[in-house]
Amino acid sequence: MTTGSWAAPTHAERQLYEAGARGDTAGVLEALGRTRLYVLTARLHADAPGFVAPLPTQRDETARRTVVPVLTEGMLPPWHPDWVFQQITLDELAKGWPHDKWWLAVNPDTPYAAALPARSADRRAWAEAAVRGGGPARLRLLTHAGGHLHGPVAQGLALGAHLSVLNGLVWNQLGAQYEDYATDVSRLRRPWGVYHRAGFRETLEALLATRLAGRVPESVLAVRRRTAVRLGVTPTSDEWSTAVAAALDPDGTQPGTRAEAADVQRRIAHYEDRFRADGVLAPDGRVDTIAAFDLGRAVNVVRLALGARYCDPQEAEQSVLRVVEPARQVYGSWADFSLGYLLARLIHFDEGDAEPMYQECLALHRTLTQDPASPYRNIPWS
Repeated sequence: MTTGSWAAPTHAERQLYEAGARGDTAGVLEALGRTRLYVLTARLHADAPGFVAPLPTQRDETARRTVVPVLTEGMLPPWHPDWVFQQITLDELAKGWPHDKWWLAVNPDTPYAAALPARSADRRAWAEAAVRGGGPARLRLLTHAGGHLHGPVAQGLALGAHLSVLNGLVWNQLGAQYEDYATDVSRLRRPWGVYHRAGFRETLEALLATRLAGRVPESVLAVRRRTAVRLGVTPTSDEWSTAVAAALDPDGTQPGTRAEAADVQRRIAHYEDRFRADGVLAPDGRVDTIAAFDLGRAVNVVRLALGARYCDPQEAEQSVLRVVEPARQVYGSWADFSLGYLLARLIHFDEGDAEPMYQECLALHRTLTQDPASPYRNIPWS
């Protein structure tokens, strides 16, 4: 991803560079309408309840004007404990702009810079570009050229790539934020119930021990694994059902347990059949564990904690490295890991109309296993 002698960190910076080189203001706006923009704020301010930080300004002495500096995701500086970033869209900038004479300075003093006037007509064009661009895209593989691309840390980060792709976030970086400071803090609080460093560490340990993916689904799969070893072949549905009933409710006194296990078994079989029909699982293949769900989420909890300043980059890197070996112990390939992750996601969240969720999971799997730029294509599993 090169631009002359410069390597653009992400696709967004490359688009800005190319549009700027053409003198294409409309192209610059189109690029900005599809990417995340960030403004710097002091963490002290960001943590103050109800405080709304004003847009930062600086003086461009060369052009003799006041500018509001914003950065694209690939241009954020390294992590700092006291300085954080707020995500903002081109449309939000257009609506909240305070002064007609100020200019918008995107990535100032870099090869990916854009300087835009901000009069009323200009801001209307920003808003229109934001609508056309649709904002940051989901279900998109984003790689930072300066991030981890090879080696153990990259492999650990790739284990968390499902959620990165789902949310259209860079998968391979431990940096200033995951999405932005406020969002990272919020996502740790709900659903994880993490409000501080100790809570992060406790949650991470539970995920590394794969205690949160679901006791019943994992038990149902474990029964099938053991039965397959005993029989020398994958058991039939009836053989599996009999073994599950005997293992999970041996005296037949817990109808709730039997019913839940039977429902989980039915859903596992249903989604494995869908995987086979769509060619992502071999005709005789099966998913033996959903441990991937906890291990993948562990990586994302680490990235959220780094963004929330509940750990520092060194601790985050060491935490990500801890995920690699447990994943290798129970899966034989990236594809196996991915299907384990997605099967758990389907089991947990298939309430109501399950088809959109299934299609989303299928798209995630195909992106990660088929895109030539995917870490699953470029990092050896073992």
